[in-house]
Amino acid sequence: MVTLQSLTPNIMVEDVNQTLNYYQNVLGFEIVDTNPEDGRLEWGFVKKGEAGLMFQEVSSLKEEYPGLASRPLGGGMTFYILVQKNIEDWFASLQGKVKVVKELNTTFYGTKEFAIEDINGFILTFSERKGVE
Repeated sequence: MVTLQSLTPNIMVEDVNQTLNYYQNVLGFEIVDTNPEDGRLEWGFVKKGEAGLMFQEVSSLKEEYPGLASRPLGGGMTFYILVQKNIEDWFASLQGKVKVVKELNTTFYGTKEFAIEDINGFILTFSERKGVE
């Protein structure tokens, strides 16, 4: 039987450089790898803790996967990202820097969550589970 090890979405974006800058300087992600190494980037990989995201420039991704040629940027997808601890402090530190689409709240199932819209229009929901370290 196959065991899956991780999931890292590769997200189609207009401008990889601008996207990586946002994720690094606003959200605190680390840039792990890019292609090419500098200049106008076609692809980039960022991580914060164990959460990773890849971003690929639209024409590059559509060339790699011709089936995407007629598909627009964006879509009806949200990203649900678990936070280990200190979600309140992180939410407070992001005020005025991000577009908040759901304020920090405690859900009916007991997690603390908030959601933002990134510079590409994707929704990122950050969630901290009570008692999970």
